[in-house]
Formats: sequence, structure tokens, C-alpha cells
Amino acid sequence: MKVFNKIVELQNQLFEDRKQGKEIGLVPTMGALHEGHASLVRRCLHENKITVVSVFVNPTQFNDKNDLKNYPRTLDADCRLLEATFREEKGDSDDGSSLYVLAPSVEEMYPTPDTRQFEYPPVSTVMEGAHRPGHFNGVCQVVSRLFYIVKPQRAYFGEKDWQQIAVVKAMVRHLQLPVQIVECAIVRDADGLAKSSRNTLLSADERAIAPRIYQALKASVDYAKTHTVEETHDRVVDDINSVEGLEVEYFSIVDGNTLQDIRSWDDTPYAVGCITVYCGKTPIRLIDHIKYKS
Repeated sequence: MKVFNKIVELQNQLFEDRKQGKEIGLVPTMGALHEGHASLVRRCLHENKITVVSVFVNPTQFNDKNDLKNYPRTLDADCRLLEATFREEKGDSDDGSSLYVLAPSVEEMYPTPDTRQFEYPPVSTVMEGAHRPGHFNGVCQVVSRLFYIVKPQRAYFGEKDWQQIAVVKAMVRHLQLPVQIVECAIVRDADGLAKSSRNTLLSADERAIAPRIYQALKASVDYAKTHTVEETHDRVVDDINSVEGLEVEYFSIVDGNTLQDIRSWDDTPYAVGCITVYCGKTPIRLIDHIKYKS
């Protein structure tokens, strides 16, 4: 495994790899890596000779300065997890595979301010887009820059950030980038809580109640079979808000392709419930989703 802090050094390495016909996969991350990230890396290692993992807390996608300040930064631990993942998958085999980590500074990633504007309504303007102004513009800024730097054949994203995948796909179509977006299933703890870098910020008491989010979502799938969209929505919100320390910011039941709210289960063959919940006193903002029809 090699760690690169300078973009040009990584690009020089990738130039040599391309000359050997090696395909390149990219796993964009903001660090504080966990088993969910490791699952993306494993898939990338299986499908590409070269795996690039970016570890960069991107300031342009934070609309809350305190959130940016408090976001966990654990590069040494991240590198240990990545190296262990590579060893587990590849062992002592000499099949020409390599794992590279790009860990640039803010100044390295943005030598000049990025003033580009990305807007892809309706997918970028609802839910997270409505509650975090500028967030998806920042996501598109950094992801597009990573695509231009790495020029991967494939890029891997976890389905926990489900709306983000839809926005990135829209950006790829708009910019006509030759990269395949690979969606990977959510990895959950044994109690159902979706793996997230933000989970490390939870106190013991907060961690104990956080699984109630997924429990409410999961229970609502059977409930939805005999109840309306509105009733299902209200049931989930009431179940979660009844737990002391949890407060729903929004819960939207939407068409999985357009991300527009639905009124009836007959409105779409692909119905998804997307939720954001504040957990604890700080509070920590947790996101999740559930598929009702797919």
C-alpha cells in the first residue's frame, strides 16, 4: 500500500499502471473508516487491479462549520484498516494488484477556490438538498475533481448515502464522464445501526438508542402492506420521536428514481423511505433508508 499526499505523484503512478493495461477503481471517502468502507474496498479490489481510496474531509460540502470542525479525522487508523483489508483479500498473491491512498491537504485539493456550481433538480434539491444548502454542490465539486485526478473505470459508493448516489449519477451524465458508478449495500452493526463515521461521535447512551431508527424503519415495511403512505410515514416518525434522545428531522417516502414524494403506493414500482434523525444532546445527525418496493 502506498500513501500519496501530492496529487501529481499519484497521477504519475497511475500513468505507469495504465501503460500496463491495469483498470482503476476509486473509493471516495472522508476518512474515519469502518467496515462499511472496507466492504467497498474489497469489492473494488476484486474488480480492478488498482484501487485508489481517497481520504479527504471536504470542506465545501459542509454547511455547518461546527460539523466540519468535529468530523472525525483518523488517518493513521484508516491506513491500518486499509492495509489489513488489502492483506486479507490479496494475501501473498502477486497478481499485480495495488492499493493507493490519496490523503491530500485542503490546499492540495483546492489550490484555488472551486466556484463551479452543480444543481440537478429534483434529485439534488429535496431531502438533504433542502436541509443542507450547498451540500450536494460541494459533493459534486470534490467527486468530480477526484474523477479528473484518478480517471477511474469504476467508482464505489455505499447505499447509506443513497441520495448522494443519485446526485453523483446525474453529475456523471451531465459531465459525460467515462466512469461506472457502483452501488454497494449498506453494512450494519448486529443491532441494525448503519455503519457511519459519525457513529464514533455517539456517547454510550446515544449509541444504545440509535438502533431504534432502523428498527422503526424495518417494522414499517410490514405495516405499509396494509396502510397508506401517509399512515406509514406518521407511524415511523411517531415511533422514533417516542424514544427520548431521538428526533426526526425529516422522513420522506419517495419514488426511488425521481426522489419525489409519493402519495400512494401505486404511484411507483420503486418506493423508498429516506430519513434523517438527530441523536443525543450534541446532537449527532444520522441518516438511513428503507426500501418498500423495488
